[in-house]
Amino acid sequence: MSSAERAGDEGVGLLYGLTKEELIRIIVDDAKNWLAHDGLWFQAIEQRYGIAVAVEADIEAWRHFTVIEAKRIMERLGIGPGGGIPALVECLKHRFYARLNLQECSELSETRVVFRMLDCRVQAARTRKGLSDHPCKSVGIVEYSEFARTIDPRIATRCIACPPDPHPAEFWCAWEFTLQQAGL
Repeated sequence: MSSAERAGDEGVGLLYGLTKEELIRIIVDDAKNWLAHDGLWFQAIEQRYGIAVAVEADIEAWRHFTVIEAKRIMERLGIGPGGGIPALVECLKHRFYARLNLQECSELSETRVVFRMLDCRVQAARTRKGLSDHPCKSVGIVEYSEFARTIDPRIATRCIACPPDPHPAEFWCAWEFTLQQAGL
């Protein structure tokens, strides 16, 4: 019997015996809670110190979180470092955001992929509230670059478009990941 099972009805022990559907609902709800906390944290910093400081703090938080997230995903999936574009594509499917947003990978080859966020929960909420796009490009550059580099240090990241950049209606942001050859 595991320590979680010995914990009885508290914490992880509550998850044993739930149906697959119940577990999926919990995973999605936990992802929503995480995103709500992330947004509220950002807004609290923005209200107290201004948008520039909030973005700067957000960049630093994502610089560390995205590496932790990538390493945990890789461990859970049994993916070792250096797996190239195929490993990156698989790991992108398992991020917290993938539980909430509609995303796609296209133009896939062994050395390149384009990742697009088709529907972003944060941006959609801002649109519903009549607000302008959240200017997440500077955070995204760090977030996606560090995530990809953790999967494989040979992967370079380029932003195709991300707010505050103009973007087509079919996606919120798009990123190109390219496997760099040694010596380049």
